[in-house]
Amino acid sequence: MKTAIVQHMIRWNELGWNLQYLSTLLDQQPGADLYVLAETFATGFLAEGSTGQAEEQSRQIFSWMQHQAHRLDAAIAGSVATVDDQGLLRNRLFFVRPDGGFDYYDKHHLFGFAGETDEFVAGERRVVVAWRGVRFLLQVCYDLRFPVFSRNRGDYDAVIYVANWPARRREVWQTLLKARALENQCFVVGVNRVGNDSACEYLGDSVILNAYGHVIAQCKSGVEEVAVSELDMEELQRFRQKFPVLKDADDFSC
Repeated sequence: MKTAIVQHMIRWNELGWNLQYLSTLLDQQPGADLYVLAETFATGFLAEGSTGQAEEQSRQIFSWMQHQAHRLDAAIAGSVATVDDQGLLRNRLFFVRPDGGFDYYDKHHLFGFAGETDEFVAGERRVVVAWRGVRFLLQVCYDLRFPVFSRNRGDYDAVIYVANWPARRREVWQTLLKARALENQCFVVGVNRVGNDSACEYLGDSVILNAYGHVIAQCKSGVEEVAVSELDMEELQRFRQKFPVLKDADDFSC
């Protein structure tokens, strides 16, 4: 499974520019099976965005994701501020396949510190998707701080975290990504943006880790970059069989 992490600067609420620019970045690494983009990759974090604006923008973004997935013959994952069927605003991580089919996960842990709970509604479903022989757990940003929700129940091989994670908390980002890989005996794909908005600076530190917590791909801090690595499922299965940690795990529920 060839996986690409796309670390890029987001122009706040400049949808057209962001999508056009991202198209050029994706072309820098053709041939991946999966491209993972940051949280709210096309608009930036709109904690105070209107529902009407999000509804129109999300349609455009989702259409772009379907087009890119088809064009690249790959899955595309990234989060979008989306209005659901009940008119509620969600921070929704879409996983879009080349045939236009998709799954989605609504962010469960909303970041009240930045006002996300004032505008968005939390999701309740824990979502695992299968793609080309790998099972992915879908997570968004603040979810990273809550290990019980992401505990591996033997039902996934890799976890995706997409984020707008501030530079001043970069050590937390780096430490917790490694912890999730080690405790869940899985690959971790963490994608964070770079650049600035009105509230924060972002350094990226996007990375792919294996189940040993070792870096197998990473983007340079503070710069736009696309990095690629193979998720070696045979290696993962050998490790899990040799050292079956998950069989001894506590029975958590949430």
